[in-house]
Amino acid sequence: MDLRRSEAEAVVTETDLSDEITIGTVDEAAPRKLPIAPADGLAGSLERRRLQLYLVLILADTAILFGTFFGVTALYYGNALTRSLIESGLLPAFLLLPVYLTVALYNGTYSQTGLTDTNKSCLRMVAALLIAAALVNFIAFFAKMNAEFSRVIFTAGVIGTALLMTAIRIAISVWITRNWGPKPVNQLVIHAGGPQFRLPFAYHIEASRHGLTPDMDDPAQQDRIAKYLHNMDEVIVSCDEESRFLWAEMLKGSGRHGEIISEFSRKIGALGVVHHDDANVSAILVSSGHLGIRSRALKRLFDISISMAALLVLSPVMIVVAIVIKLHDGGPVFFRQRRVGRGNRFFNIYKFRSMRESDAEGGRSAAKDDDRVTPVGRFIRRTSIDELPQLLNVVKGDMSLVGPRPHALGSKAGSKLFWQIDRKYWQRHGLRPGITGLAQVRGYRGATDKESDLTDRLKADLEYLQGWSLWRDVKILFATASVLVHDRAF
Repeated sequence: MDLRRSEAEAVVTETDLSDEITIGTVDEAAPRKLPIAPADGLAGSLERRRLQLYLVLILADTAILFGTFFGVTALYYGNALTRSLIESGLLPAFLLLPVYLTVALYNGTYSQTGLTDTNKSCLRMVAALLIAAALVNFIAFFAKMNAEFSRVIFTAGVIGTALLMTAIRIAISVWITRNWGPKPVNQLVIHAGGPQFRLPFAYHIEASRHGLTPDMDDPAQQDRIAKYLHNMDEVIVSCDEESRFLWAEMLKGSGRHGEIISEFSRKIGALGVVHHDDANVSAILVSSGHLGIRSRALKRLFDISISMAALLVLSPVMIVVAIVIKLHDGGPVFFRQRRVGRGNRFFNIYKFRSMRESDAEGGRSAAKDDDRVTPVGRFIRRTSIDELPQLLNVVKGDMSLVGPRPHALGSKAGSKLFWQIDRKYWQRHGLRPGITGLAQVRGYRGATDKESDLTDRLKADLEYLQGWSLWRDVKILFATASVLVHDRAF
């Protein structure tokens, strides 16, 4: 569907889903059906487009830097320009570029704010360029390279580069504002019985019309809401006071920037709220994405590179195991089960089949001497070989190498479903689930016979979400190697 954020307000009909989503306004028509958002969300990902623009800016800055220094060198030497003079004129550019990019990436030159706030973007760019110029001169002085630099070319090159980089940023800012609005983010406003308002350039939906309720005891409802939140950078809920707690719990598990509208907080000017001046409302900030875009990109790159290499190295083992499982009883090689993933969305997890009977919902946990486990299955479970197909889930993007382990919908600790024991359970899904995690290396794995088996894992999962670092992922992977074979694998 095409929902352009910069167009006029949509005309609302009741023919299809796209007509029941409004941009910058609230639909008050009587509902006749309960549509559901498609799997790819209400809108395309602006996060992906922002990443593309950051890359475009980096490439443009690189081209401008070299182009300016080449142009200045050509103008300065005129007809006397030779290859040696060109090389000496471009030498400062070669030295400036890596230093400039390092400083620029550090000071936020290539950031969300830098895409639309021209003043901040240009100031950060100029600061990074001046710091780089100073450092290059400093290094050149001690390396006794100053004689190879023309002061005129260096000064004119830096000034010309700054001017052209400023021009490209102004052009990109104008283009973004014209096509995406004043903020390069997807905002979703869910009206659920709270104050009615219009937030320009945001997607507005009525919760009742789309069948959205923050039912924390219904995983299917969590999955339904997750479909609407897909590709949204910020979610704002306007609900009645009685349901604020439930909506807040739902947003905390979404892994996204989430807000609850609060008229009272605007009146008293409370801290820790977000003021939407365009709509004349304020919202309490109740959640935020656990990782920034750079951290998520780094984690994803790490996942892809390691999982692809692991699939290549372990493919002989996986082929042998698949053949043995097939020869044993002629049944399917793989076991698929619906699990709860990032943002509380469902996905199908892959494992080597280790049981004779399939349990789609995971209502019955495997136990010691479980009669459903095959002889082959007992070995591959005890050695964790049954988990290897989850590398395919990592490649697909359903899972990560390290993260909270995904649970089946019917999983119980004692006599209660997991989410009935602690409401914070849904918050563990703020990141992609992992093949291994902090809870697993601490020994919290296997059957959950009592409620503490779940609470111990939940504490470890939430600790991991709050203190993520790539180095911690590496340490968890190494620690996992020591617990691959364990007596809690039934």
